[in-house]
Amino acid sequence: MTSARPGRLRLGDRVRFQEHTYTVVGLTGMRVRLADAHGTGMLVDQVHLQSAEDFAVLGAGDRTALGSAALLERLPGPVAERALWWQRHLVELLTGLPPDAPAGARVKPDYDPAGRSLAQRERAKAAELVTLGEEVSARTVKRKRQQYEAGGIAAVVDHRLAPHASLVGRADPRVVAAIRQAIGESVPASTRTIEHARWRTERILEAEHGQDAVEMPSRATFYRLFDKLSHGVHVTGSARTRRSLSDQPEGPFRYETVAAPGELMQIDSTPLDVLVRLDHGVPGRVELCALIDLATRTVAAAVVRPTTKSVDASLLLARALTPEPMRPGWVQALAMSRSVLPHRRLLTLDERLEHAAARPVIIPETIVCDRGKAFISENFRSACRTLEITFQPCHPRSPTEKPHIERTLESVATLFCQFLPGYLGRTAEHRGRGVEEEPLWSMLEIQEFLDEWLVARWQSRPHDGLRDPGVPGRTFTPNQKYAALVRAPATSPSP
Repeated sequence: MTSARPGRLRLGDRVRFQEHTYTVVGLTGMRVRLADAHGTGMLVDQVHLQSAEDFAVLGAGDRTALGSAALLERLPGPVAERALWWQRHLVELLTGLPPDAPAGARVKPDYDPAGRSLAQRERAKAAELVTLGEEVSARTVKRKRQQYEAGGIAAVVDHRLAPHASLVGRADPRVVAAIRQAIGESVPASTRTIEHARWRTERILEAEHGQDAVEMPSRATFYRLFDKLSHGVHVTGSARTRRSLSDQPEGPFRYETVAAPGELMQIDSTPLDVLVRLDHGVPGRVELCALIDLATRTVAAAVVRPTTKSVDASLLLARALTPEPMRPGWVQALAMSRSVLPHRRLLTLDERLEHAAARPVIIPETIVCDRGKAFISENFRSACRTLEITFQPCHPRSPTEKPHIERTLESVATLFCQFLPGYLGRTAEHRGRGVEEEPLWSMLEIQEFLDEWLVARWQSRPHDGLRDPGVPGRTFTPNQKYAALVRAPATSPSP
């Protein structure tokens, strides 16, 4: 046995063994994993290898060969076979003989480097591959040959299917799993710092593997790893945003396209950002419950209640299906309200009657709601069955499945509530001082003003979601969109 360099074997060394040249691609104890030029591997005992008569260390070699052999082992079988298939043909094109040619084999005349130019050999190889059923041109063969000469077999691998570098690099998988668990636990909890996550990761590793069984990374390394794994989760940011992101659906989803008024409607309730005068003059909050039509953005009905109950949701359906002038006692109540509303009216009495008569009455076909007790109650379900309305609840904690009513209620808070006395703002950070001392309105007064605002302002306000496909930049009001859909054929889609 001869050796070009004494000492133990190392990864990447090129050795001669049993009349073939191999590359050392793995060392496990006293066993050595070898790979030949074709990527075929074998596991040999190191004593048996070094005691072979023809064994020799030919040199350290280049790491490209090592990387190529390791890459082929990680690739899917068909991808690795395809790379080896290209290597065989390219070696034949360059040398005249395939790599597995037996000793003494004769060079094919078409690939003889002494008698044919490189371009001629490329055209001959392309013609041969076409006869084998491959749609390959001479230009493709030339490109593959240039890639192979520059980077070896790794250069002709379809890298779209090759494994990519891991996000966490060479980090201990046990540490990565513990960090992921700590991040998952932070979703429903209050916001804490990264140091707490580091402390929690240590406790998880101790509970899973025992004390000091897994080495924790350094503080700087942990911070970098935590930043990669927690990207987009808002672990140290807003708890509300963190929970909202975790509630998003995993797969893609879409909004339904509606083509007619009433085809799809959404219902929801939310606390109103206004203090009202309750019984005995006590200030308090109320809730707004509204029903909106997706095709026209018409607020079919809206009621103000101390708390939304199932009877209020059923009442909302009754109000939506009954025109305002046809409600019992409506005209008399409207006339009396002129003496009790503490504000300058938006409309005169005649204008209010005109707008109320023009407000469309839309019969729902399908109603989408969340899983609030008022909407999933038997009372509301029974009302939907009586009116032959399809009842469609959303998935739990999925406000994205009814975005239109969510945005409408938010618009009411900004376009309507801020003009009322006792306005609180959307959060405590936006709340002023002495709001309770302002001359608050009663719940009935706010309901009356809201009804008038809906017919006077909301129904006559252009909406960005109601665009005219024939006129760029033009938007419809809910009343105009309703009139356009009623005149249009039933099969015309809504923009």
